[in-house]
Parts: sequence; structure tokens; C-alpha cells
Amino acid sequence: MATRGSRAGLLGRRDERQALDELLAGARAGQSATLVLRGEPGIGKTALLTYLRAQSTGCRVVRAAGVQSEMELSYAGLHQLCAPLLTGLDQLPGPQRDALATAFGLHDGEPPSRFLVGLATLSLLADAGGNQPLVCLIDDAQWLDHASAQTLQFVARRLLAESILLVFAVRDPSPGETFPGLPELHLTGLSDSDSRTLLASVVTGPLDERVRDRIVAETGGNPLALLELPRGLAVAEIAGGFVRPDAPPLSSQLEQGFLRRVQLLPTETQRLLITAAAEPVGDVTLLWRAAERLGIAVDAAAAQAEASGLITFGARVRFRHPLVRSAAYRAANLYERREIHHALAEETDPELDPDRRAWHLARAAAGPNEAVAAELERSADRAQSRGGVAAAAAFLDRAAQLTPDPVRRGARTLAAAQAKFEAGAFEAGLALAGTAELSPLDALGTVKLTLLRGRIAALTQGMTVALPLFLDAAKRFEVLDPGLALSTYREAIVTSLSGGGLSRKVAESVLSAPKPDQPTRHVLLLEGLAQITTAGYAAGAPMVLQALAGLSTEGQSRQEVLGWYQLAGRLATDVWDFGSWSVLSKLLVDVARETGTLPVLAPALLLRLANRALAGELTTAATLAEEVRTVGEATGSGFWPHYGPMFLEPWRGREAQTQQAITTITDRLAAVRGHDKVLADTQWAAAVLYNGLSRYDVAYAAAKQASANPQELGLSLHALAEFAEAAARLGRPADAADAVRALDEMAQTTGTGWAVGTAAFARALVSEGPAAEDSYREAIERFDATEVRMQLARVRLCYGEWLRREGRRVDARAQLGAAHEMLTGFGAEGFAERARRELQATGATVRKPAVATVDALTAQEAQIARLAADGLTNPEIGARLFISPHTVEWHLRKVFTKLGITSRREIATLLPPGTASA
Repeated sequence: MATRGSRAGLLGRRDERQALDELLAGARAGQSATLVLRGEPGIGKTALLTYLRAQSTGCRVVRAAGVQSEMELSYAGLHQLCAPLLTGLDQLPGPQRDALATAFGLHDGEPPSRFLVGLATLSLLADAGGNQPLVCLIDDAQWLDHASAQTLQFVARRLLAESILLVFAVRDPSPGETFPGLPELHLTGLSDSDSRTLLASVVTGPLDERVRDRIVAETGGNPLALLELPRGLAVAEIAGGFVRPDAPPLSSQLEQGFLRRVQLLPTETQRLLITAAAEPVGDVTLLWRAAERLGIAVDAAAAQAEASGLITFGARVRFRHPLVRSAAYRAANLYERREIHHALAEETDPELDPDRRAWHLARAAAGPNEAVAAELERSADRAQSRGGVAAAAAFLDRAAQLTPDPVRRGARTLAAAQAKFEAGAFEAGLALAGTAELSPLDALGTVKLTLLRGRIAALTQGMTVALPLFLDAAKRFEVLDPGLALSTYREAIVTSLSGGGLSRKVAESVLSAPKPDQPTRHVLLLEGLAQITTAGYAAGAPMVLQALAGLSTEGQSRQEVLGWYQLAGRLATDVWDFGSWSVLSKLLVDVARETGTLPVLAPALLLRLANRALAGELTTAATLAEEVRTVGEATGSGFWPHYGPMFLEPWRGREAQTQQAITTITDRLAAVRGHDKVLADTQWAAAVLYNGLSRYDVAYAAAKQASANPQELGLSLHALAEFAEAAARLGRPADAADAVRALDEMAQTTGTGWAVGTAAFARALVSEGPAAEDSYREAIERFDATEVRMQLARVRLCYGEWLRREGRRVDARAQLGAAHEMLTGFGAEGFAERARRELQATGATVRKPAVATVDALTAQEAQIARLAADGLTNPEIGARLFISPHTVEWHLRKVFTKLGITSRREIATLLPPGTASA
């Protein structure tokens, strides 16, 4: 900023100002935008935010700023930004309102999901921008607390039609990735001409032109450097060229310059600046009270401090630049800092602000102090209750450092390590785990430490490293806490299955664990799977079915659903229990949506998606696939979204989309999930696709690969039926003998309609004469009594094809006509086209279906249209898809235009039959 002349103004920056002006114009026109301003300290980020604020006439402006501090208060930055908007809190849907109020400490409640907090923030900002554009300015965003940064990144990715402009200023370099993937504007130095003008505003004496040019070059046009570094330098120093060859980085030089200016101030003024620097929130009332306690003559010291240009005292304390604050804090020795923090702690209200008080007490402590450590532990509990695991980890870490008792210190360090893990800071969690290991942990703490190492290893090093740790922990939990032992065995099983099948060692460990006299459904589930692995399918499947029957009843707790139903839903497909699969997957999705547990929601949606696809509800499955993509985008996960198309597109008969999904999964996920698991999944998809497209040679090769290891369960089992169909169509029924035998054995074991129908279908494909017809009819009867409508249609298709080859055209037309109608209604284009060709071969005339009007919609528009047709309101749709109600309305207007309708009621009439929102 240039300050000489009649008025202050922003020098240069024409391109940057134009970019900001265009974004502001877009917000005024109803188009939201996000921008991250990046640059080195002093490069002008704050000046551009000031410029944008001045240009935002007619807009509502809210601001926040991160502060460099070891004290992390969860959602403090977000609260700062949203505080002026909290009058709109009561207008939010109940779960969102409660989540945000709990996060801000406005009332007590269950620890809120960070995604519900994010959605609530999005809704709050969107509502605030409903009457006039909303401009959100976040300075020094690299220092926001972890929870606030995550929430604002979530919001930034979901903005579209809310009249909101969100601008972050981020210092480079900054620790870790800050707001990755968002639009950025990197700031560089001023032009030489503007740099000379700015330099002239602070160098009052004559300046040799060559020296001036050297200063401009060496500062790189950094405005703060041009304004601050020449201050206090002798004429000889300026004439000598300004910077030594061995000079430290520019930010260090700037901070050192500010330090010199602080040290030139009177002692009491210095102490006031140091006290202000030690209080990160900028509470001016607290500063005055603490200064008086320290014996500082406040009026005189404040006047001298403001006269220095380093600080201003208004509603809040504001330093000229964050480097001034760090320089002022450095000006004090350790004893002075402790004295100042103690004064701040004494003047902080223990009822209204106990966490800030506890942190100041911790900074004032000269050594171990149990009373302070206990205060910090209580602060950690409060942070956990507000959903701030990163803040809880920081409080616990410091509490452990101040704990005099070694046993209690170890327990607190372990709790800090667990909190770091939950916050996604895996390296820090491992480091704290190593520190905890040096303490005399009790038996339970030692096992929990092993479990924590296993969890971190599962996410960072893979199954080979994680499984021994899980099994070790589970074995030792058996005596200490049987409930934890059971859940740890479950984690070991899930980890093993994700790598391509249940490890025999894991199965044997589960079976050798002590069992209650009356096994619970959880014990039955794990032991049944373990028996399948060690003793065979017939030994374990009945136990799994018994467990599923118990889990499918009503009255389960949320904790049980979120903890167990993902595994149970998967095992339901292994024992061919379609009814339990339907019930469990729906309940898991409902609870995960309700609680905002997105890490569980993504795999839950895939379970439900695959279930609905087999039920013939491909439009519902498409909605779920889009929701999986949305969840993946919201969480930054690149894992689950790729599986949605793989479970959907083969049934639609879309080769390009299926192959793209297969390639993506193979390239990106084989290393994570295991080669064998990925091979089984992707080749099952290829087999379904190419059986539908009548390319049986390709389907045969894919199904053979997919079903090569049926002991891995999962899609390896279901690929057996695809292999039987492809082999039969190629005239090689004998090749499918083993597959048919395996399906028969599973059908005899489970007795479910899905299993028996599938086995009968496979027998029919490889049989002849009356035996084939009897098997086809049995399969139709069995499937007709289940929800597995896709397979019912396929049986009718294959039966009709067989009847046509037998010369029974009239009978063939009946089966093929029913199959064609069903498959067309499902949207199973490949199989429907196959049925159409077969019908034509019988002499029937069949028209290709017209292209549906809804095909003109994008995936998200179609999803919103389906949800609106199901009667969901805009806020409910927004909550489902993690977008604001304003964006939902914007999409619906486009839907109305494309479909040529004027009301929500008309949407349902244009959707395919059987559409549901699931």
C-alpha cells in the first residue's frame, strides 16, 4: 500500500484486482466462487483482501484470521467467521443446527460429525447470502485451527449458486497442504516501477539510482520488505547495497527488522507488545487487565505502541503484520514469557473461557504440574465433545508433558496419540505412540497402544504389517476386555478381506478365542466366516445366516449399525441372503446419512447400490452411484467412487464406461486392495457386461479369472454363474461343471431363494431336454419369490432363447417378451437388446425404445430430479448431496427447462418406472 499523497491506495496489481473484481461481479450475479491467494510474507495478500472489502459495497462482508499459536481451539476460526451470522442458526435443519451449536460450544450435545458441521456452515452462509451477496475474507488461513480449515475447505468445494465469494490468504511456504485443489492466485513482487514508488515513500534522503535498483531487485518487489527493511538503516548501509551475500531468507530479515524496532521502544511498551503477542485471540479487554496485573502503565505504553506503527488497539488487538507479533514474542526471555502467560491466565475467566486459561497456565508452568495437566485434560474432553480431535490432541500432548506421575503421563500420551490418529495425523500419532511406550503403561494401555499401531499401519503400510498387530492386540484383549477383543478381531477380518480374502491365520485366531456360553450375533458372524475359511462353506455359512437373522431385526443401536453392518452386509452376499442384504444395507445407509458418518457412508452406499442393481432398480442405483461420487468429493477420497460405475455400468450394457471403471480401479487401487481382490471384482464386471452384449468369448475369459479363487468369497462366488452362462453359450458346458457343482453345494447349504435360484439357473444352462426346462422353471419360481428381479429377467431371457432353439416359438415369445419388458424397464440396455434380437428371431416385431427425455439431464441433475420426485424438500436434498438448498433450486430450474415442465409434481411422470431414492 502506498501512503504518500492525498489518499492511500493499492499500487499496481492490476491483474489481481481485475481477477477479484470479476469474482465479486459473479457473486453479485448469483454465482459463487472461491479463491486462494498465495504468496510469501509481505507480498500483499492482506492488502488485496482490504481492496476487496472496499469494493464490496452492497455486499455483506465477514472476516476471520488465523493466528500462529501452539494453542488449538477447535472451530475457533470458523466461529470468528460465522459469529455475525449466528442469528440465522435457528433457521437450519435440526441436525445441522445442533451440530454447529455444539461445535461452537453454544450448548452441550453428542460430538458432532465434522461433515454435519460443514453442511451446517454451508447452509448458514448460503442463507446469509440469500438477500445480498456474502463476501468471506480469511487472512493467514494457514494458521486456522484444523477443524475450521477442514470445514471451510468442505464448504469451498460445495459452493455453486449461493452468491458467496470465499477468499483465503495463505502464506507460502506453509506447513503441509493448505486448501489443495481450490482455485489459486499466486502473488509475485511489484513491478520495478511500482517498487521504486513504494521505496521512495519510506527513504526520505537522496538515494543513488544503482543502489535503488539493487534494493528493488534484492527485495523481489516485496511490498513489506520495501517499506520495512530500509527503516532504521543508516545511510551508509543503504548506500552499501542493502543485503549481505549470506543474508537469511526475506521473512527472517523482516522479522529481525521488526524485532529491532520493538527493542528500541521503552521497556513498558515492549512488555505491552509482548503481552499482546502472547494472547492470540486479540482480546483487548483481557490485555488491559493482564497489563495492569503486570504493573504496566497502560495508557502511556499503549500510546507509544500505536505511535510506533507496529500495533493498533480497537475492538481487537491488531499487529501491523504477523511477523511483528512473532518478533515481539521473541523479544522476551523465557522467564518473562512465563510471567506474562501467568498474568493472562489469572485474568482469563475460568467459567467463560477455561480452555484459553488452561493453555496460558501451561505456558506459564516452569516444570511438571499435575493441577495444570488436569486442566488441560479437561480442555481435551471439551474439545472432543465439540468434535475437535486435533485440538484435543494438542491439549493432551501438553498435558502429558506436564504430568509428574509416569503412569498417568503414559496414559495421557497414549490418548494424545489416539487423538492424532483420529485427526488423520498418522506420523504424529506414531511419534506419540513411541513416547507412550517409554512410560509404564498398564496392561490395557499397552494393548491399546498395539491396536493403535495396527490401525495406523492398516492405512499407511498395508495388511501385511497391520494384521500381526491386530491379532496380537485381540489376543491380549481376550482377558482384559472381551468386547474390545471382539471388535479388534472384526477389524482384523475387515483388513484381511480388503486385501483379497480372509487370512487363514486370522480365521484360526478367531476360532481359538474364548466364546460365551450363548454366542452373540457378533460372535456368530465372525466365527461363521472363520469356519468357512478353515472348515469349508457348509461348516460356516449356517452360522453367518443365523447372525444375519439377528442383525436384521429392529432395535439395533447406531453404534452397532455403524460398527458391524458393513461387514454383515458383505457377508450376506457371500451366503446368498438377499433379504438381509437389503435390510442391512438400507439401515446402514440411513444411519450413516443421519449421523453424517461419511467414511462409513461411502462403502454403505456401494453395498446398497449393488443390491438395488440386482433388484432391477438401476435408476436408484445410478442415484446412489452419484451420491458415492459426492461423498468421495466431500471427503477427498479417491477410493470408493470408482466402484460405483463398476457395479452399475455393466448392467446398463455400457462398454466404454465399464472399461473406464475397470481401468481406473486396476491402475489406482490394486496396490491398496490387493491384486487378487481387484481382479475378481473387475473381471466379474466385465463378465456381466459381455454376457449382456452377447460377446461370450470375452465374458468366458473374464468370468474364468474372476471365479478362479472362490475361497475369497465376494464377487468370486457370483462370477461362477457368469462363467456357466458364457461356457454354455460357447457350446462348452462341460467347462462349467465345477462352477455348477459349487453353486449347487452353496444352495444346499444356505437354502435361500437367491442361492437355489442361481444354482437352478446354472444347471439349466448346461443341461438339455426336460432337465433343462425343469431347472429353468425352478429358477423362475425361486427368483419370483425374491427381490432379485434382474436375475429373474435374465432367467426368462435364457429360457426364451432355449425355447426358440427347441423350435417352440410361441412359448419362447412369452418368456422373451416378459424378459424384454423387464430389462427395458430396468434400463439394462445390453440384456434388453439381446432379448429384442431374440424376439425378432421368433418372428415378433419389437421396436427399440425411444431415448428418454431424462437422458438429457446431467448425473447430478438426474439425481436431484429423482429425489424431488420422491418428495424431498430442497433442504433435505441439499443435506443428502452436501450442497446448499440454493444450489438444489438452481439445478431444479435447469431440470424444468430441459424436461419442459413447470412443477416438481411433473418430474415423476417422466422418470422410468420403479425409480426410488433408496
